[in-house]
Amino acid sequence: MDHPAGLLLAAGAGRRMGGPKALVELDGEPLVGRALRVLADGGCSPLMVVLGASAAKVAEIVPTGVRITVAEDWAEGMGASLRAGLTALEALDPVPDAALVHLVDLPGVTAEAVRRIAARTDPDVLVRAAYDGRPAHPVLIGRSHWAGVRAAAVGDAGARGYLAGNPDLALVECGDLADPDDVDTPEQLARFRSR
Repeated sequence: MDHPAGLLLAAGAGRRMGGPKALVELDGEPLVGRALRVLADGGCSPLMVVLGASAAKVAEIVPTGVRITVAEDWAEGMGASLRAGLTALEALDPVPDAALVHLVDLPGVTAEAVRRIAARTDPDVLVRAAYDGRPAHPVLIGRSHWAGVRAAAVGDAGARGYLAGNPDLALVECGDLADPDDVDTPEQLARFRSR
């Protein structure tokens, strides 16, 4: 496979937002739909979304054809979502060569940035988008790294511990294509809208 699976982490309760960020609308589109569209337009297939808080409500608005997995222990943090997503991808036939991991609260990440990262797809790949040299999302994780990432994904760190100092990690500059800032609060969302 020359394209990665798209893995969207969308399980959080969005306490500072006042509700799950997956359900927050931007330009009339829920963030979960926007992020999945960006993954699809960036060349990712199949698409898998990890739900947690308000899973049933979010599942109702997930586009047709997108696979859903629920992280029962989502409240533990991003690590639980990442573990659940990689486990679900591993159960697919065929197993994707790599997973391009994206977060639901990053509306400034574009399909062009996803495409640039996805172009490196390979079972041994470990690539992270960078913005002016600063590592951020999305992250492309080849299947040979999934077990190690799952073991390291605890609390709210996701893959950070596994990626930090990993000699296999390559940074790919995406600052010319996307904005890495997350929207955690209504104020941040308003700032994003006004740009």
